Amino acid sequence: MSSKPAKYNNDFGAPELFLDTPVRNEQDLSMMPLASRMRPRNLDEYIGQEHILGPDKLLRRTIEADRLSSLIFYGPPGCGKTTLASIISKATESQFSSVNAVTSNVSELRSIIEQAKKLRAMTQQKTILFVDEIHRFNKAQQDVLMPEVENGILVLIGATTHNPSFSIVSPLLSRSLVFELKPLQEIDIERILKHAIEDADRGFGELKINIDLNAVSYIAKCASGDARRALNALEVGVLTTLPNKDKVIQFDLAIAKESTQKRIVYYDKNEDYHYDTISAFIKSMRGSDPDASVYWLAKMLYAGEDPLFIARRIIILASEDIGNADPRALTVATSCLQAIEFVGMPEAQIILSQAVTYLASAPKSNASYKAINQAMSDVKLEVAKEVPNHLRDKHYAGAKKMKHGEGYKYPHDYADHYVEQVYMPGDKKYYAPTGQGYEKYIKERLDKLKVDIKSGVAGK
Repeated sequence: MSSKPAKYNNDFGAPELFLDTPVRNEQDLSMMPLASRMRPRNLDEYIGQEHILGPDKLLRRTIEADRLSSLIFYGPPGCGKTTLASIISKATESQFSSVNAVTSNVSELRSIIEQAKKLRAMTQQKTILFVDEIHRFNKAQQDVLMPEVENGILVLIGATTHNPSFSIVSPLLSRSLVFELKPLQEIDIERILKHAIEDADRGFGELKINIDLNAVSYIAKCASGDARRALNALEVGVLTTLPNKDKVIQFDLAIAKESTQKRIVYYDKNEDYHYDTISAFIKSMRGSDPDASVYWLAKMLYAGEDPLFIARRIIILASEDIGNADPRALTVATSCLQAIEFVGMPEAQIILSQAVTYLASAPKSNASYKAINQAMSDVKLEVAKEVPNHLRDKHYAGAKKMKHGEGYKYPHDYADHYVEQVYMPGDKKYYAPTGQGYEKYIKERLDKLKVDIKSGVAGK
C-alpha cells in the first residue's frame, strides 16, 4: 500500500490543510473489514458500471482529466458509489473533504465552506466535498451548499440510494450531473470475490483457501448486486472455518449458505424500487404475461411487501385493464382481498398467485376506464347538463305539479326490455366496447338494439 500524507480529513486518505485529524497507522488496514480493505484504489481496479465508466464514457474521462463538475451518484447499496468518491479523492489535485449526511450538520458544512474559501483565496484550488447519503440532508442543509456550488468554490459529489429527483432540491440537482449506478452483475461480483481471495496485501492471499466455484457462484447470486454484502459473506466464511491438518480452509457450498443466510432483495418501501417493482408487476399483468407477473409478485412478497397493498392494486387492474372483457376478473380480485385477510401469510401467496395468473391471462379492455375518464373530464370542463324532465324523480310532494317524470318510458314494458328515449342531453358517446372477451357480446347487443330500433323490431 502506498504511503500517505501525515494528516487526513476523511476516510479516503486525502491530505488536509486545515484540520488536525489523527494519523492513520499501519494497523488500521488489518482491523478494517474485508469490504473496506478491498475497495478499488483506481479506475483500473474498479469492476462494473461499464455504462458510465467504460472506455471513452463521460464519467471516466472526467475523472481521468480531473475536470470535475458537481456529481450525484445514485444507486442501490454496494454498487460502488462511495468507491468512486474514493478513487476521485486519490486522482484529483483539488482539496477533498467528505461528510456523512447522517452525522453532519449545518455547522460542519459552514466550517468546510470557510476552509474552501480560504484555500481558494490562497491557492486558487477548488474543494471537492463528498456527501454520503446526501438524501438525508434536509432542504436547509442542501441550501447551505448552493452559493458555493454556484460560484465554483465547492464541487459537490453526492451519493444516494434515493431517486435524486425527489430527495435533492431542484437548484442543486440542476447544477449536477446525475449518474445512475446499477446493481453489480453476478459475474462482476464473482471477479471481486476471486480477487479478494487471491490478493495477499489486502485480501486473503496469504491464507490457503480451497473454495468451491459453486460457493463463489452462490454468494454472488445471493448478494443481489451488492459487492459489500458478498465480501462480508466471504469474510465470515473464511474467518469462522477452521483449516484442516494441512492448514487449508475448505470453503464449500454449505459454508457459503451459512455465511449468506437469507438472500436479500433490495426493495425500499415507499421509494424507487418499491414503485418500480409494482409498476413492472402491473404492466406485466396488463401485457398478459402471467410468468413475469408472478415473478414480480414473488419478489414483492419475499421482500416483505404488504399482501393487502398488492391485492388492492390487483382490484384496480381488474377494472382498469380488464373491465367487461372478463367481468369475473373483478370478482376474483375482490375475493382475493377477502381471502388473504382471512388466511394471512404465508398461505396468502397461493391466493395471490391464483388471482394474478387469472388476471394476467384474461382478455383485456380499458373501455370502462376510458369512459369514466372522458366523462369526468367533461363534467369538470363543460357546463353541467340538466337532468331531462322525464328522468327526474316524481316520488315526492310537488313533483307532479312540476311534471317531473312525465313522459318516462319504462323499458320493461317494451320488446327486448328496451325503448329509445333521451337519457342525456346531446349525443356524446363515452363507452366504446371492444371485441375482446365478453365485451364482444356487449358490443354485439348494443349494436343489435340500434339496428332493431331502426327496423322497428325493438321498442314496441
